[in-house]
Amino acid sequence: MSFISEIKRRRTFGIIAHPDAGKTTLTEKLLLFGGAIQEAGAVKSNKIKKGATSDFMEIERQRGISVATSVLAFEYEGTKINILDTPGHKDFAEDTFRTLTAVDSVIVVVDVAKGVEEQTEKLVEVCRMRNIPMIVFINKLDREGKDAFDLLDEVEQKLGLHVIPMSFPIGMGYDFKGIYNLWEKNINLFSGNSRKDIEETIEISDLNSKEIDELIGEKAANTLREEIELVEGIYPDFDREAYLNGDQQPVFFGSALNNFGVRELLDCFVEIAPKPRPKQSEERIVKPEEKDFTGFVFKIHANMDPNHRDRLAFIKIVSGMFERNKPYLHVRNNKKMKFSSPNAFFAEKKEIVDISYPGDIVGIHDTGNFKIGDTLTQGEIINYKGVPSFSPEHFRYINNADPLKSKQLYKGIDQLMDEGVAQLFTLELNGRKVIGTVGALQYEVIQYRLEHEYGAKCTYENLNVHKACWVEADDIKNDEYKEFIRVKARYLAKDKHDQLVFLADSPFSLQMTQQKYPSIKFHYTSEF
Repeated sequence: MSFISEIKRRRTFGIIAHPDAGKTTLTEKLLLFGGAIQEAGAVKSNKIKKGATSDFMEIERQRGISVATSVLAFEYEGTKINILDTPGHKDFAEDTFRTLTAVDSVIVVVDVAKGVEEQTEKLVEVCRMRNIPMIVFINKLDREGKDAFDLLDEVEQKLGLHVIPMSFPIGMGYDFKGIYNLWEKNINLFSGNSRKDIEETIEISDLNSKEIDELIGEKAANTLREEIELVEGIYPDFDREAYLNGDQQPVFFGSALNNFGVRELLDCFVEIAPKPRPKQSEERIVKPEEKDFTGFVFKIHANMDPNHRDRLAFIKIVSGMFERNKPYLHVRNNKKMKFSSPNAFFAEKKEIVDISYPGDIVGIHDTGNFKIGDTLTQGEIINYKGVPSFSPEHFRYINNADPLKSKQLYKGIDQLMDEGVAQLFTLELNGRKVIGTVGALQYEVIQYRLEHEYGAKCTYENLNVHKACWVEADDIKNDEYKEFIRVKARYLAKDKHDQLVFLADSPFSLQMTQQKYPSIKFHYTSEF
């Protein structure tokens, strides 16, 4: 198959949602349809020892939530699909934001009973900022929930989207009969037997035919006719260009747990979703069809295999072919590197690949050379943008609880910070280490992983910090900057990359500092 046709058959997308909307279950069912797994794991059930395929960290299995993005690849009807299942919990949002730099489109999962929730709003905002095409999947239709039209309105208003229903539910909860597929003009009947792999699908050319009355009952059939008439009257026709530009969002209804409506979503997705897209670097726009390889690191994961203490850097390929054992330039370090065993992923299962194409995600064994945002190329000096560190919201001192294991503790902290789990600040005044996170649950994850993966124990101490701001000054020799350094010495720290950070203890003190030192700029992200 030619290079161009390999690019055209790839679809790389992320699944985003509020926790518990059914993201991981949907991922599993997509894999099931792709023939990638034989049986889906019950994500929540503790009785069943088989966990969800995409939740492979021990702590994820214990809690029944996703705490790290996992990458899954499979083939479906000649299309190569790369799924990035992201954490929904807001305490792990930073991992999700970074993952969104590596996807070409997104599926947003909404719970039919809860509607649009806070975390979904934040994530969709990031997608809108980047013009990422979105498809909405309204999940859990086998439960009682909000009216379909109310939900469509809520998605439009709260998320600021322009929705186009591609399928429509027939009833809901106890009365749920099935789904009318507007995209393919057929009806899928829901049998309620979740052990059946795929429900029966009946082609319907005319909604007014008596056949529908026999299938779902006269009352439900009449309601469906009225609702479809309304849908066709209110919503414009689907326009693929508008969807690709981020101006229109198709909506599907279904129940991932019961395998219902998932195939329709997948079939339509394969047909309309974008192939790998060009990406903006600081120097120029890079197109996937270019023959020279470029890619960037969007995630680092330590200890995917606890027996080997290995670290993997996840690389999204933007252009050209990535070949095994070929030397590539690590732009930040300005040195050539070869990779003898690049991996393709299936959650924690890995296979060595010889050639990967734009859109693919490749894992490279890393001995500490990479950090998030690094660019690899065939020789050209370019830097991909848009993988920032965000200002944390929680701050604690980290203390060593076992003096005999201080080496393991510092190695563990160092590796976990490279992963982007949290951020490490070292106070200028006394060298104490401070860990900043987006959410409080991160501290538990760090403590757990330090103990189980590195054999080190830590304790935390609260620290009153409102915001961490990266400091930028045009002239570090002027008197104003020197005074700032002297007066604010106890609030200054260095981050992992040796950038100066101001730890403001309250909104008021931050405001006063900004007024007092106008020539100094304070940034909420590390990329400025």
